[in-house]
Amino acid sequence: MPDFLANGFSFLSHGVVGYAIPFLFVLTIVVFFHELGHFLVARWAGVRVLTFSLGFGPELIGFNDKHGTRWKISAIPLGGYVKFFGDDSEASTPSAALAAMTADERKSSFHHKKVGPRAAIVAAGPIANFLLAILIFAALFTINGRPITTARVDKVLPESAAAVAGFQSGDVVVAINGSKVDSFSEMQRTVSSEAGRELAFTVKRGEDTLELKATPQLKEIKDSFGNVHRVGILGISRSNNPGDVTNEKINPATALVLGAKETWFVVDRTLAYIGGIFTGREAADQLGGPLRIAQISGQVATFGLSPLLHLAAVLSVSIGLLNLFPVPLLDGGHLVFYAVEAIRGRPLSERAQEMGFRIGLGLVLMLMVFATYNDILHLAAS
Repeated sequence: MPDFLANGFSFLSHGVVGYAIPFLFVLTIVVFFHELGHFLVARWAGVRVLTFSLGFGPELIGFNDKHGTRWKISAIPLGGYVKFFGDDSEASTPSAALAAMTADERKSSFHHKKVGPRAAIVAAGPIANFLLAILIFAALFTINGRPITTARVDKVLPESAAAVAGFQSGDVVVAINGSKVDSFSEMQRTVSSEAGRELAFTVKRGEDTLELKATPQLKEIKDSFGNVHRVGILGISRSNNPGDVTNEKINPATALVLGAKETWFVVDRTLAYIGGIFTGREAADQLGGPLRIAQISGQVATFGLSPLLHLAAVLSVSIGLLNLFPVPLLDGGHLVFYAVEAIRGRPLSERAQEMGFRIGLGLVLMLMVFATYNDILHLAAS
């Protein structure tokens, strides 16, 4: 059997338990909170919500609440939407019936609200994603604590970037480019994303403090599931001496701060990666779609609930950030329209908005096709 078919069969043979359940668990949490952000702020602003849907397409199950909102689960579980009174579609395009609405109907119509409330409703989705990530990270820090391994060098690989820079066994890295380093994993994070860039390391060697300069080398490494990652490598191993490995207990207040920092780290690394694609420093083949997310969800689920929730937090940040991109059809595109409206004192013409949505749809579809193509290549190579 060809490798591609064999790998594809292996992917499918995991079935519902192996991939679908972890994938749906992660995606449902992220999508639900995104749409809940839109929903809650819309209700606060007095907008009538017609539909709250997890998924697209035909309804599988649902109910109406006392406000007349239809809550439902739909057949295609790759997203969700909130449809407001006055919307023509799930993408919140204006209905042709807006002009014929009565005064009372206009009060609860999304498109008849002032630009400020509309912008708040749209921005609430991505903001809810960021808040969800912060809360998940904070909960994990509170429950599990924070494992800390001192950034002490155990071994230096010959001919590595660390060897060239003069690192020695026993050195402790205390700062990189002037920023304090608290653990070996923190140092790894910085090094992994800075391949090809010279970094200044502040190192404690006995009683002496040294400044060493090293340029991480770009290497391909495989994780325990065989997934290939391209990261910057210094060429050192960590110390596992008992005195260098601790687990710090975190109180809830500190956990929230750490959760916010972790969320910002994901945002920063994501933006750096996207910027690297346009400058040629990064390869676009690392962009993944639903198949890759499903595969990773299934793999991470084998380690337990905490890693799966961590993945949900990372995915929540990614979806929140993606939705803020200034592409018509996405939340960021709507915010751009509202910013133009606020500056001009009147909205863009229906023709201009329609063209924008068509362009946005094309861009989103192209991204989905490209990501799925990457997924297929990844499955074929794994």
